Amino acid sequence: MRIEFDSDVWRWAARTDSWFFASVPEELSAEIHELPAPPRGFSSLRVQARIGLTRWRTSIFYNGSVYVLPLKRAVREAEGFGEGDTILVDLEILDL
Repeated sequence: MRIEFDSDVWRWAARTDSWFFASVPEELSAEIHELPAPPRGFSSLRVQARIGLTRWRTSIFYNGSVYVLPLKRAVREAEGFGEGDTILVDLEILDL
């Protein structure tokens, strides 16, 4: 399954170090959460993500209402975005 969406970049306030995320919209998250997938911790799913020209493999994590995509420093620096910016995310879900 491949999806594309816009998301604001946000910082996880529960940590003192800098963890940044993008949220998959609620409607898309609900569709993804209903898909049959192998059980993994934190209801995570393996994905290939792309923002701009940067592509990487990671996991998205379900927080009870939406999936969140962690945004590595290398990706943020390569694509020049930060907290509060709106980004276009292309995700391919690999666990299906």
